[in-house]
Amino acid sequence: MDFRRVLRMPSISYSDAVNDALERMNDLGYERGQGVDLANHGPMGAEALALLGQEDEVARWVGRYRRAMEHHEPPAARFALDPADESSWRPALGDFGRAGDWELLFARELTEAHWRDVLVRWWPRLLPGLFAGLTHGLIRTAHAVRALSAAGRPTRLQRDELARGLAYWAARHSVLPGSPRLTGHRELSAAVAELPRVPQEGGLGPGTVRARLDGLSGLPGYHEALEWPAAEHAPRLLGEMTLQFADVYLGHPEVYPVPLIHGVTAPAAARIVLPHLPCELHGPTLARLWQVQATLLLAFTTDRRGEGTAAWRSEVPEPPPIAELGARAAEHGDEHVIKFTEACLREYALRPDPRYPAAAFAAQRRITPLDAGGGVGGVRPGTP
Repeated sequence: MDFRRVLRMPSISYSDAVNDALERMNDLGYERGQGVDLANHGPMGAEALALLGQEDEVARWVGRYRRAMEHHEPPAARFALDPADESSWRPALGDFGRAGDWELLFARELTEAHWRDVLVRWWPRLLPGLFAGLTHGLIRTAHAVRALSAAGRPTRLQRDELARGLAYWAARHSVLPGSPRLTGHRELSAAVAELPRVPQEGGLGPGTVRARLDGLSGLPGYHEALEWPAAEHAPRLLGEMTLQFADVYLGHPEVYPVPLIHGVTAPAAARIVLPHLPCELHGPTLARLWQVQATLLLAFTTDRRGEGTAAWRSEVPEPPPIAELGARAAEHGDEHVIKFTEACLREYALRPDPRYPAAAFAAQRRITPLDAGGGVGGVRPGTP
């Protein structure tokens, strides 16, 4: 099933659209925002938009994105990191002040070796910090990998984008407590359903969520849940992860509409990268992804609400046709909506479950359009 189908052929190729976008955003730093630093989504959103068959819209979207928000300056390199000396680079993991140093390290490595070799070398080193930037290190890396793998002759802009994805992952490296191992016997749907949710009087605000993240080890069921799912063939388990979190997203219209999206986009991003990694890295990657999903459930939900039910049909009785969802995401413009729509439709093409397009359309309804004001990734007035 081709979810890229559009009414007319684009006038520009996928690779040309991506390269043009990378050039237009080359001066943007890794993050944006005041008070709360948020990841730069520009390169990810542009690549996903091109993948959705909206190549002709990419340049216009980049202009909308740049006008909508001001990004921080790109970080400067200060002290060289030696990739061959663990005592040089390991202390810099999670130190955002070293982002420029990390970028220089990866840019240098990518000029000296094939990008797949660099990816394989650093993946196990960065994997424990998968939660970095709410998984945006992984996701930005994956979008860069997809563009590189599609290119006959990768460009400097594409290699630099992979360097920045890996650098952001390293600089925001964030290790969650516990050691996830897929040694249990539960289906993923059962693991999601059985994970205890902690009620919160007065609802979940930013401070409460932060406290939950800081106190993960003390939340009921957290450590036990890290070993609940059974190890499965990677593609099947990735599909279970994305489907269960499409269901979770639909089941929680009361939750701020952005964070739970990453329960789909992170494993969907891993699906892009795993074919380029040796098989022995697949299991540890899946285990870390489940740890992230359990963390999202414990931090951002207080009960199961409408999970595992058809309650979402009252909000999304009939999503638009699959072929229209990509164009609607382009028109909407929010970068989370674009990336989520692309991930949901890509997963739907592999497993045509109606919860994927329904979740994508729900996000388009719940999240403020890019040009509507009131911030990015916000809630429309009157939306639950």
